[in-house]
Amino acid sequence: MRTEPLRTGPDLPAGGPTQQSIGDLIGDISTDLSTLMRQELELARAEFRQEAAKAGRAAGMFAAAGIAGFLAVLFVSLALWRLLSAVMDAGWAAVIVAVLWAVVGAILYGAGRSWLRRLKPMPQTTQTVKEMPSALRGHSREGDMP
Repeated sequence: MRTEPLRTGPDLPAGGPTQQSIGDLIGDISTDLSTLMRQELELARAEFRQEAAKAGRAAGMFAAAGIAGFLAVLFVSLALWRLLSAVMDAGWAAVIVAVLWAVVGAILYGAGRSWLRRLKPMPQTTQTVKEMPSALRGHSREGDMP
């Protein structure tokens, strides 16, 4: 049977070091795990807010590209189609205008997609969640001993 105290410190009763019961130890572990999970959840929320702001910026670019594209296609296409219709058949002029705006749309799509690719899905939370199993075993990093 173990005779030395399991814990000492300011959180113990004034009578000196005492042994904790198994129930107390399990309670401490449960409290620590609850605290750890709450902290991880808060970290995930903070990272999500940061990434959501970046995604909002990318969505705004997509929306602006859509509105600009619509207005450009509407007014410039009519003017260009009319101009080209003076030198060629109106049908071929419409095809040329459509291909031109398809290229512009592809460029705007590429710019928005590039912003979305810069998003990183909560890197710090991902790392700390990967470290949780070793922390629960008492290791700070893989291969470290307590």
